[in-house]
Amino acid sequence: MRAQTSQKRRQGGKHAPIRVVCLSDTHELHRELIVPDGDLLIHAGDFSFFSQRPSMLRDFDRWLGSLPHRYKVLVPGNHDYFLEEERNRGAIMNAELLVGSGVEIAGLKIWGSPVTPLYGGAFSLSSADERKRHWAKIPENLDILVTHGPPKGILDREAPDELAAGCPELALAVERKHPRIHVYGHIHGGHGVIRTPATTFINASVYRDGGIEYPPILIEIPRPGASDL
Repeated sequence: MRAQTSQKRRQGGKHAPIRVVCLSDTHELHRELIVPDGDLLIHAGDFSFFSQRPSMLRDFDRWLGSLPHRYKVLVPGNHDYFLEEERNRGAIMNAELLVGSGVEIAGLKIWGSPVTPLYGGAFSLSSADERKRHWAKIPENLDILVTHGPPKGILDREAPDELAAGCPELALAVERKHPRIHVYGHIHGGHGVIRTPATTFINASVYRDGGIEYPPILIEIPRPGASDL
């Protein structure tokens, strides 16, 4: 079935939409996932569970390498302490690792950051002023923004009756910059998709209550320069 899917995509040629597979918060259970075929895989962080074991990181990177997607993008999360040290980031060899940085893939402009407003955890910025300065770095005319945490008020509640847990400064930055797609995770209960006129928001967390609860989210994006299908 995977071969048939890949063949159909090739037959679509250069005007076929780009299939983007979004996931987040695998928490060392990545090998339990059924991952759809696609062109671009985006993982929005928390592939570990507060682990700093090099063996876990190697296994996760091998798993990334085993997936058929031509392009892979990874942003760390608040559990992924091992990647706070820049010297350790070379251990990720099978994905483009974004830590406050960007890349262009298949004509798509992508920028990613692991920052969250926690008072602890990896890549946390507890100061609102520091977060405001950080999110000001989001480029204009962005196709895909990947952050570990959500913007405040959009798919950022663990349950409907709980408080919104997203980042207010990120929400303001997204409102100003209008990325076409914003992929994140962190708040497991917020899994889902919300479309607005300017931005499609995707909470791609697959984990909840101790195990894999949700499937990855697959979307299709018209190729730059191609007519919408």
